[in-house]
Amino acid sequence: MRVRYSPRWWLYLLVLLAGLRLVVAGILPLSPDEAYYRLWAFAPAAGYLDHPPMVAVWIRLGMLLGGDNAFGVRLVGVLAGAGLSFFVFRAVRDLLPDAGRAGGVRACVMLQATLALAIQSVVITPDMPVMFFISVLLWAMGRVTAGAGTGWWLVAGLAAGLACDSKYTAILPVGGIGLWLMVRGLRHRAWGLRQVPGVVGGVVVATACVAPVVWWNARHDWASFVRQGGRTADWHPGRAVQFLTELAAGQLGLMTPGIAAFFIWGQVVALRHARRGGGGALLSCMTLLPACVFMQHAMGDRVQANWPVVIYPMLAAGTATVAWRWGRWAVGGGVLVGALVYMQALFAPLPLSAHTDVALRQMAGWRDLATRIADQARPGDFIAACDYGTAAELATVMPGRVVVGMEPRWALFNLPHDVSGDGIMVCNPRRDFDRDVFVSVRQVDTLVRGRQGRVAERVALYRVSLRTDLSPAQRSAIVRLPTP
Repeated sequence: MRVRYSPRWWLYLLVLLAGLRLVVAGILPLSPDEAYYRLWAFAPAAGYLDHPPMVAVWIRLGMLLGGDNAFGVRLVGVLAGAGLSFFVFRAVRDLLPDAGRAGGVRACVMLQATLALAIQSVVITPDMPVMFFISVLLWAMGRVTAGAGTGWWLVAGLAAGLACDSKYTAILPVGGIGLWLMVRGLRHRAWGLRQVPGVVGGVVVATACVAPVVWWNARHDWASFVRQGGRTADWHPGRAVQFLTELAAGQLGLMTPGIAAFFIWGQVVALRHARRGGGGALLSCMTLLPACVFMQHAMGDRVQANWPVVIYPMLAAGTATVAWRWGRWAVGGGVLVGALVYMQALFAPLPLSAHTDVALRQMAGWRDLATRIADQARPGDFIAACDYGTAAELATVMPGRVVVGMEPRWALFNLPHDVSGDGIMVCNPRRDFDRDVFVSVRQVDTLVRGRQGRVAERVALYRVSLRTDLSPAQRSAIVRLPTP
């Protein structure tokens, strides 16, 4: 019985999960968003319309190591998903010293067993970089609370800056640190005064990391800040119950029910420790401030299920001091759910529709679709798409072809604009595209994308001829996308 609880066995589980995720990451086709982020790696910039640039840096590094394929695109994300366990473990040691070594290992296993990490470890999005750097930040702040020296504020500033370079939601747990620092500084003024030089240094380092993103936004009419900040403009308080229910259901799914119970109980325990100050108070501030912001946002607008993953490292750390009687069942349930999701994504044993099967809806049938599009194209034709996800996917699976993006967002990319002549426009019938940039538009076919007889989506093909007298604004939104 004692072997079952041994930290060594939990470490074996972590290694097994990392190996499994490397295999899955190499087999699964890229999703449209991943294919889109892959294009970022070929157009280096200090910012992009949707997010800061860190995910592009990771993908570029992964492709240098693993090649321009699904494995290379996801490689750094898989390794980071495993590596963040080290920082969570070390953070628990400093923030919750009573938990011991076993508590730190259990916190890591609890985090790794969530469905969120199972997905984010094999599908590269900005969520994995932000979770990784928040874990590093948590470790550095644990060193600060343990009295390791004010120099650790510089490490914390670096981690906070890199987290904000990954996703803007990182500012929320960073704000939690500010809240903790203010409260503790007021209660222990001598301690607070000793931290001032370190805090100032950390702020300077974090600002230096974030400055390129701010500079890029300033040069592009604050496009990324406006896009993300503009979400608060669409406010529907009458739908608050629906949005709050969706938020709760999404988190229950991404945590898995058993782990969600441990996460909640861990925060209760952390709050009890917070009364004595130290690590429990810091964990509570870094978790509850973002949680309150997400709940406030859900009072009038939808909170995407993946947004709160930024606080999962703190939630996991909080479970280190929770009684472990049912812990192995929660972990086992989480691992089982993750394994079932992988099995469905790889082999589709259940006859689910595209509405419920995310892998079918996003990843299935792109190569077959590309082959049938190529059959309709003439030599020298370009292949265009009316949405960025489809354009990015076709650029991934149609090597040797001229694949074109045609949306205003492409004007923000440093990509070639030398596109002319005739081509094929691929567009979902529920969408539309700017027909003013073409001399002629004629629908030639409708194709189905899917697998095993299950339909992911239908797309219409149009034969188009690009105008030669495009305005500079129209020309800037038409780019040639990099293909393998």
